Amino acid sequence: MRFLIQRVSEASVKADQNVTGQIKNGLLVFVGVSANDSTETADRMIEKLLKLRIFEDAAGKTNCSLNDVGGEILLISQFTLYADCRKGNRPSFTNAGPAQVANFLYEYILGQIASKGISVQHGVFGAHMEVSLNNHGPFTIWLDSEELFG
Repeated sequence: MRFLIQRVSEASVKADQNVTGQIKNGLLVFVGVSANDSTETADRMIEKLLKLRIFEDAAGKTNCSLNDVGGEILLISQFTLYADCRKGNRPSFTNAGPAQVANFLYEYILGQIASKGISVQHGVFGAHMEVSLNNHGPFTIWLDSEELFG
């Protein structure tokens, strides 16, 4: 599982010209799922995400987590995080999980984050979307479950 995390002052997503999710201060999180991922993988990634101290404290140091600043999450499913560009010029997406597995885990992640009392907005799984954001920093983090947990 891969999370591409951007600290944002605001972000929104549209599907079919309709805004489906919008946040102010918080995290825009793109989620990629592989065929090997499970709810256990998702739980570990969520825990890491929510504990990341990437927001500034009163002294300007990145000592605060999302909860500490009362931030929100905009979660977007993005299978292209599993693009393999090693051969040729056209990316292969064979490492991305099947749509049924990816959608299940995406919905699972949404539910788990919401169950922790965090405001979470989202895109539309499998849809063509337009994402807008103001990256605050800029601050972007890459989490890969294979690198983090082996």
